[in-house]
This record gives sequence, structure tokens and C-alpha cells, in this order.
Amino acid sequence: MDLPFNTDPFFYLVSVPAVLLLGISKSGFGAGLGSLAVPMMALAVSVPQAAAILMPVLLLMDVLGMAAYKNDVDRRLLAFMLPFGLLGIALGTLLFKAMNPHWVAGLVGGFTLLFLAQRLLFPPQPDSAPPPRWWGAILLTVSGFTSFIAHAGGPPVNAYAIPLKLKPVVFAGTMAYLFFYINMAKWLPYAWLGLLDLNNLATSLVLLPLAPMGVWLGVRIARRIQPLMFYRLVYVGMFLTGTKLLWDGFH
Repeated sequence: MDLPFNTDPFFYLVSVPAVLLLGISKSGFGAGLGSLAVPMMALAVSVPQAAAILMPVLLLMDVLGMAAYKNDVDRRLLAFMLPFGLLGIALGTLLFKAMNPHWVAGLVGGFTLLFLAQRLLFPPQPDSAPPPRWWGAILLTVSGFTSFIAHAGGPPVNAYAIPLKLKPVVFAGTMAYLFFYINMAKWLPYAWLGLLDLNNLATSLVLLPLAPMGVWLGVRIARRIQPLMFYRLVYVGMFLTGTKLLWDGFH
């Protein structure tokens, strides 16, 4: 009798590290590395199926992240970012069947590397002004869209949030709450598009125990690391994410 979940050993070989990376990224540490999860899993299944399998895993990670950072949220910043993220979700729902997820991944990867190059070649000065809100609105809309297509919303929002120079725990807490609401907004559209079938949900349950492990690791590191080192590691995560997404998009 066929089991209701994926039994391919290669699928778990790529999915276990993908979920752990996603959990570490959800904690705020290594921000952006979570965008590697879908491309890694897409080595074994299709991009839409990988995104659907991760939905329950993301829900548990988001709840754990919110609990860990409930006192470390910039609520004014969150109130500004959330509506534009939800707008991106709406656009992703409307365009999902018309867009090639690999093209989206390639565009997100290229954008991430361009932002990183700009930050390294022209580092901000201590008295530099934060990015304008109109730019934040564009990036948050892009973040919601790419999050819907391939759970790759981290790089665009990082491009807006990193120059704000938040404390590491506030950065992590605000991102945890933002992506909880963005990911919750995906459930009905994913069901409407027919992505939440029994096989995908059963496979999610197999991967679910890995979620708290990744979040726990990331939270412990984020609470003990110095801000300078934190953002350096964020940049490393963005470089790896951008390179992998660009490769997947245009290879």
C-alpha cells in the first residue's frame, strides 16, 4: 500500500538541511538563508510542491519565533510593512499560474546580490538617513510576492530593514511577526490553487519535528551575538541566497 507521504530518500536528504536552515533564518539569525529552502527541496520535487509542503512547517516556526521575541518588536515599523507585504501576496495569487517560479527566483537572487554589492562598495555612514518609505513600500510588496511564489520574501525586506540599523533582537522579532502574518495570508490562496493536498500535508508532518530545532539554534545565537558580527553574517547569508537563487533562475 502506498504511504500518504513522500518516501523518496533523496527528498529527505535535501529537505532536512533545508528545513533546519529555514528555522535558523526564522529566528532572525542568518536572515535570508530561509530563501534557500525551496530551491534546495526543488532538487527533488517541483517548486510549487516544495512551497506547499513547507506551509505547516512555516506556521510552527512562525509561532515559535513570535513567542521567542514577543517583547522585541518594532510595532510601528511592523504596521508600516505589513499592508504592503499583503499586497504582494494578492499579486502573487493572481499571477501564480502565469509566472515561472524559477524566473522569480532568478530575479530575487539578482536583486539580492546587487543590494549586497551596493552595501559593500558604498557602506552607509553613521549619520546616513534611513531609506525612504516609498522605497520600503516597493520592497515590501516585492517581498510578499516572492514569499508567495517561493517562500523567498527575506532578501527584498532585508534590503529595506538592514539600513534601519535595528538591534539584532528587534530586527529578528519584527521579521518574525511580519512573516507570521504574511505566511498566514497564503493559506487560503494555496488551498484555492489546489496545492494543499493530502500527500503534501502528510509530508509536512514528517518534517515538522525539525522546525523547533532550527528556531532554537537561531534564537540562541541571535541573543548572544554582537550587532556588527550579526549583520556580517546576514550579508554572508544574503550572498549565498542570492547566488543560489540566481543560479536556479538562469541555469
